[in-house]
Amino acid sequence: MLQGSLFDQAEETALGDLAGMRRSVLGGGAWIDVLPGWLHGADALFGHLAGRVPWQAERRQMYERVVEVPRLLKFYGPRQELPHPVLDEARDALSAYYADELGEPFTTAGLCFYRDGRDSVAWHGDRIGRGAREDTMVAIVSVGAPRDLLLRPVGGGPSVRRALGHGDLIVMGGSCQRTWEHAVPKSARAAGPRISVQFRPHGVR
Repeated sequence: MLQGSLFDQAEETALGDLAGMRRSVLGGGAWIDVLPGWLHGADALFGHLAGRVPWQAERRQMYERVVEVPRLLKFYGPRQELPHPVLDEARDALSAYYADELGEPFTTAGLCFYRDGRDSVAWHGDRIGRGAREDTMVAIVSVGAPRDLLLRPVGGGPSVRRALGHGDLIVMGGSCQRTWEHAVPKSARAAGPRISVQFRPHGVR
């Protein structure tokens, strides 16, 4: 069950001002922009997405066996209707904000539903497609309970930790997908449900 945020009791979803974004340089040409609480009414959006998105449970080959992916997924391609109008607004706002730096719009949306602390995603970079060879951006809006997003250099090294939930925004840019990895680790402590929405340019997965 989701424990709602005491700081965001709005029933209507709306976007804040991107002018409050703060950038951290990671090194090796990688950076992250973070804006806490960009999406107002995030708990209401979480309820909408949790109940109405046609979530898919996937299985993947892992060495000699097939295992359940420890989260639910849904992908929306460039021309597919998104499950809530505010997600269209978010994608368009991010495309406009980063137009000069990115040089192209965000076009796809991938949704992940972390149901509790047992759901996770292992260390990886979004390197399927152009992200393996080009600088790009991946913007993530989180709704629901906060979960830690960890980032570390490829090959290992000290990690950067950001707790994201309740409408927080993080944008990974520059060489981040090639030179850094990110993960949402399992949590031994009680963790409420969280949904992340990842906006990417065409050809980046």
